[in-house]
Formats: sequence, structure tokens, C-alpha cells
Amino acid sequence: MANALTKVNVSKSVLVTGCSSGIGKATAARLAQNGYRVWATARKRETLAELEALGCRTLSLDVNDEKSMETAVKTIEREDGAVGVLVNNAGYSQSGAIEAVPMDKVRAQFETNVFGLVRLTQLVLPAMRAQRYGRIVNISSMGGKLVFPGGGFYHATKYAVEAISDALRFEVRGFGIGVVVIEPGLIKSGFSEAALTQMDPTATKNDPYAAFHESVAKATKESYEKGPLARFAGVPEDVAKVIEKAISAEKPKTRYTVSGSAKILLTQRKLLSDKTWDRFLRANFQSPGE
Repeated sequence: MANALTKVNVSKSVLVTGCSSGIGKATAARLAQNGYRVWATARKRETLAELEALGCRTLSLDVNDEKSMETAVKTIEREDGAVGVLVNNAGYSQSGAIEAVPMDKVRAQFETNVFGLVRLTQLVLPAMRAQRYGRIVNISSMGGKLVFPGGGFYHATKYAVEAISDALRFEVRGFGIGVVVIEPGLIKSGFSEAALTQMDPTATKNDPYAAFHESVAKATKESYEKGPLARFAGVPEDVAKVIEKAISAEKPKTRYTVSGSAKILLTQRKLLSDKTWDRFLRANFQSPGE
């Protein structure tokens, strides 16, 4: 294991959130199989049986529940002294037009993707500072640098993760703590299906955004399955491999982009003006009101 994780009296424990499926599950499995001491967590601990069989310690952890987060962190600190590495992976996508998404769902999106990430980070930092070592890996998205129609609130949370990570990186560097951002593109992990289920199922044809939502659903599904970018999509194991690189490198990059789709789209967005990007989107999505 890399020098950064083998200092005397420095905790080697890795806490990963959102491990019931997808990127979190793949990351916990890969790290455990490669000799890391992994604490795999999810809201429902019973969903982690496979990871426990691979050698992961498992805990119930809900990033929307203060007591749940406090209990998990205290358990790890009691056994290992500190959380050495935190992988903030828990999150989901709330889809829908800005006007159409109820505010309770907007708040829920930020509670999970932003506020839960921030609070868990706050909880692990004191012990990290005390041992003068730690690494925080925040799972953002290519969607933290570009926006697709129908995903405004999800993208807003990922933009927030990018900004928070940049500020945090400066604030904790002097304590021996590194902050890394992972920016996956299209990842075939069930993410798109989960995102589509967040759209309002009660919408009618009289809804001014009905056709738009149908267009978003179709474009999202095709982008993962048969669209031009589908062949450039990755799988959760691709992200897990990069996360391991980020936590084992003595001097990791501040950001890692994962999958060909992310590299293509981020480059495209960087080169295009706002108006040209908007024209590109209008060619692929139904514009509300037209």
C-alpha cells in the first residue's frame, strides 16, 4: 500500500458511503480485495452482505440522519482511532423542470448530495487533523461542470460539491489532509433508471412540461443504452479503480475525470459558447413551450 497510508499510528480505515449498489459497492469491494480496511455503509445494512463476505466492515449510515452519521464515525474512531479516508459517494439525481419539481424534493436532493456530504466531512475532520493525515474523496460528476435540461437541481448539487471541495482543499492542506474530486461521466450502474423514477408520475398531457419530461426521459435512456455516447460509457469498476488511485497516490491530482463520455462532453462544453451549447441541447431535447 502507498506510503501515504502506511505512516506509523495513522489510521488506514476507509469509510465509503452509498455502498448498496453502483460506484459505492464497486469501490468498497475493490479496496477490500486490495488489502484496505474498509467500512462499507448504506442506509440499510442488510444490503451490504456481499461486501461483508469480501471482508468489509459494515455499518448503517444515512447521510440525512445526524445521529446515524455520528454513530458511524464514533464506531470507526473507537476501533481504529480515526477515519483515514472518507469517500463521499452517497447521492442520487432528481430530474424534472425547475418549475415542476416540488420544493420538498428539491430540499431532499440538496440534503443528500450536499448537506450530508458536508456534515459527514465535518464529523471526520477532527480525528484526521489530530493524526495529521487524511484524505477526502468527493464523488462529483461531469455534471458539476455542465448542465443538461431536466437535471438542474442535480447539477446544482454537483456544482456545489466542486466549490466546497475547492475551498476545503485549501483549508485542510496544512493539517496533512488532501481533498480529491472524482468526475464520472456516463456510468452504467442503474443511475439513469433511478433518475427517471424521480420525475412526477402524476403529470398529465395538460402539463406544460409533459413533452419536455418525455424528451428528457428518452434522451437519458438512450444516452446510456444506444446513443452515440453509450459506447463511451463506463462501469462502476472504472470509477472504483480511479478512487483507489486517488487515495493511494502520495500526491494525487485534485480532480480525476472518469470515462470517455466525460472527457468528450467536458471538452465540448469548454470549447462551445453558451449560445452554441444551447443550440446543441435544443437539437437533442424538446424545448418546453415550443
